[in-house]
Amino acid sequence: MDSTMKGEDSEEVEIDLEDSEDFDNGEEPQMLWRAHPAHEEEENIHTSTLVEISDTKPLINVRDPRGINDCLKVTFEDVIAEPVSVRSGDRVWIWSHALFEVCRVWIYRIVTVLLAIPISVISGLLFAIFSCFHIWMVSPCIHCIRMGTRWLQSLWSIVLGIIVRPFLTSAGRCCGGFSIHLAKE
Repeated sequence: MDSTMKGEDSEEVEIDLEDSEDFDNGEEPQMLWRAHPAHEEEENIHTSTLVEISDTKPLINVRDPRGINDCLKVTFEDVIAEPVSVRSGDRVWIWSHALFEVCRVWIYRIVTVLLAIPISVISGLLFAIFSCFHIWMVSPCIHCIRMGTRWLQSLWSIVLGIIVRPFLTSAGRCCGGFSIHLAKE
């Protein structure tokens, strides 16, 4: 697949989360995350046990807004291509195209039904464990080490300033005098 084609297919989604009251064009901004309830729904919104307003409904058609899986946008022609010199019958081509699409869609749906929920649960569990471990174990340990070794940072900056920087500066000045001239014979 051509890398220039990837940028043309993706759509950008702009979400403004600022709470500013002044607008440039004088119009009210559209709510991107909540649908406006009808007048009848406004009265029943707090009493209904099943609220019909969804936070994800506006984004349900944009399932890959960042284009993470652009490499998986594969068509039949990307997989099976017949050269002009060798061709099968038109009916064979049409039926193989139809079967390819049906198998691709239905097998993907079956596999996602079987694996999507367990993998989502496992991924969420691992993310929660790693986040908890990082927040409660790794970050405090790093902060304790930094507080205990602040003197070492000061010593290291002094060593760099007194020994390493003058040495490298003088080596750079010595090597800066060299020049290479290429001449054609």
